[in-house]
Amino acid sequence: MADHVDLVLGQWHAQRPDLDVSPMAVIGRLSRLARLVDVELGKTFAAHDLDRASFDVLATLRRSAPPHRLTPTELMRSSMVTSGAVTQRLDRLEARGLVVRTPNEHDGRGVVVALTDAGRALIDRTLPDHLATEDRLLGALSSSERTALADTLKQLLASLGDK
Repeated sequence: MADHVDLVLGQWHAQRPDLDVSPMAVIGRLSRLARLVDVELGKTFAAHDLDRASFDVLATLRRSAPPHRLTPTELMRSSMVTSGAVTQRLDRLEARGLVVRTPNEHDGRGVVVALTDAGRALIDRTLPDHLATEDRLLGALSSSERTALADTLKQLLASLGDK
């Protein structure tokens, strides 16, 4: 079964047979897959009045040890959100009553971010739908194929310096 990437590879092979375009088979499919996954996850987040970054901040706080509090720096390190985005996201989440920032008792200049009851309830409602979406997206793969793919991607990420 041929896909769009096969078409692109064939075109490159015809135009530049002197080049090995095989890396495009993996990178092209990863890129297309990332876009498709982002769209589907975005739909799930939107159904809960969230976006990816807000979900990530709430999920990072929720999976931290009780009382589910982190500094903005810890949030940035533990989530997939950049430092500039953390402040912006926290402002929005705090305005919605989903997180609260309080002075850091160990550092008078810093703050600690904590989930509110409303924030915890929202992430607890959203997470099962998020997992169901991810499971649906991986539906074409068996359990062993999922494990093999996860291991392969982990190896590739490590080789590129991702921890």
